[in-house]
Amino acid sequence: MLFSEYNKNRREFGGSIELICGSMFSGKTEELIRRLKRAQIARLNVEIFKPKTDVRYDENAVVSHDLNSIQSTPVENASSILLLGSNTQVVGIDEAQFFDEELPDVCNKLANKGIRVIVAGLDMDFLGKPFGPMPAIMAIAESVTKVHAVCVVCGNPALYSYRLVASDSKILLGEKETYEPRCRVCYNLNQ
Repeated sequence: MLFSEYNKNRREFGGSIELICGSMFSGKTEELIRRLKRAQIARLNVEIFKPKTDVRYDENAVVSHDLNSIQSTPVENASSILLLGSNTQVVGIDEAQFFDEELPDVCNKLANKGIRVIVAGLDMDFLGKPFGPMPAIMAIAESVTKVHAVCVVCGNPALYSYRLVASDSKILLGEKETYEPRCRVCYNLNQ
């Protein structure tokens, strides 16, 4: 079978779940956008979702810290993603850590329908604990890409999102004034 025939009939062969995870400023959203734009270049039907609460750069677009963007649909909860069009071949989901615990089930349902699901999100919160539905998505994903930022203290690979402001809230949307990437050693120096 030709690869082009495989792409056109992907639903007959099953979908997949790809997870892109890491700390703040590690390039998760940048990689998500890159993969989704490649799918669009391949003329695949792509739907992109993000949590309605994420309005840092744009209400209706997924935007990386480098200001690359792609149009998206903001949704209230994970089950809303299942209301997508019937011709969808690729689904992108950004800021997955902010979704409810239904997201892994939603991803499985989509993949079982033959849809390629690409998910991006923080794997750990500012306390260094697994974040939201991310561990469950890691467990069911066919592939997991862990990306690292650069520690702003020492320059080593950073896997933690260090919170610079005083707040006990698990969810605190912010940018460079609120968080900075740190390696394990530098993260633990201030705990």
